[in-house]
Amino acid sequence: MAAQSSSSSSSLDIIVQSKPSEDQLSELGIKSWPKWGCSPGKYQLKFDAQETCYLVRGKVKVYRKDSPEVVEFAAGDLVILPKGLSCTWDVSVAVDKHYKFDSS
Repeated sequence: MAAQSSSSSSSLDIIVQSKPSEDQLSELGIKSWPKWGCSPGKYQLKFDAQETCYLVRGKVKVYRKDSPEVVEFAAGDLVILPKGLSCTWDVSVAVDKHYKFDSS
């Protein structure tokens, strides 16, 4: 009998990859992606499409509406935010990021 993997939990999981290699960033074409930034504060966000972003600067704690889980990421992290995610971003250090939305 096969055991179910705990890593296949919610489809609304936030994926954080710390310090991806320059080769990976280049392969993804990060520098050609649009940029977005915000100042410190709390922001209510809803993602209608999957977003992949790379933080050039900043520090964020994400509080999901459907879970007590808190996810943190900061400058140098590559983050995937799933479609359908409703959350609050608590930005402690102003954010500058490159981002792209999944077209599907």
